[in-house]
Amino acid sequence: MSGAEIVAAARAWIGTPYRHQASLKGVGCDCLGLVRGVWRDCLGPEPEAAPPYTASWAESAALGTDPLAEAAGRHLVPVPLGDPAPGDVLLFSFRAHLPARHCAIATGAGTMIHAHDGAAVTEVALTRWWLRHRTHAFRFPNGG
Repeated sequence: MSGAEIVAAARAWIGTPYRHQASLKGVGCDCLGLVRGVWRDCLGPEPEAAPPYTASWAESAALGTDPLAEAAGRHLVPVPLGDPAPGDVLLFSFRAHLPARHCAIATGAGTMIHAHDGAAVTEVALTRWWLRHRTHAFRFPNGG
């Protein structure tokens, strides 16, 4: 699975409306639902079911835990944060003391695809704001 194939699959989700905990292309998804859907499109069945989670980006987790990063680490390959390659999954935390609560797929040349509340899946610039809040980077298994 190449990074270009991951990006093409993610771009097929552009325009999908935001729906918390959903993961149906063209119908609705959230940021995790986008990554889950790209996994299914490219790799097949999801390796585990996503647990229930709130829509709040300020949700706290048990001290010392980072559930989204931990789940990503079980199924994706960690890569350096440096310069994300096309197809890499990026995780973001909106406060230094909180766990990662948002994810996106890097598309290259400083851009990413993500879903967020109140908007459809879109490709946006990976601005300095996003770079400051980035906490983890992963690659899909067998990704390029």
